[in-house]
Amino acid sequence: MNPISIRPFIGAKDFELSRRFYHAWGFAEIQLSADLSVFKLGNTAFYLQDAFVEEWVNNTMVFLEVQNVEAAFEHLVSLDLPGQFPGVRVLPIRYQDWGSECFVHDPSGILWHVGVFGE
Repeated sequence: MNPISIRPFIGAKDFELSRRFYHAWGFAEIQLSADLSVFKLGNTAFYLQDAFVEEWVNNTMVFLEVQNVEAAFEHLVSLDLPGQFPGVRVLPIRYQDWGSECFVHDPSGILWHVGVFGE
């Protein structure tokens, strides 16, 4: 096998709100159907579904690897996503022995880890 990418499917409690959130974050959307879109940021992509299974969404985490976590965090803070979307949180960088990461909770509660390895 020669994988090219991996694209997780994530759910949304309020599909339209989540779509607006990911647009505000900077993702480009390709709408595939009335209840499914792919969101791309650079070479990274994921599928957003108009589907909400509480146990699934509450346990969904996605790691977005970036080149510079400090710059990514500053950018996320500058977007004021929590001020625009109810329930959204952007949490500060944690420095670990394996690397560092900051966190974003989307409008449905999905936890995004935004970080780098080896720092």
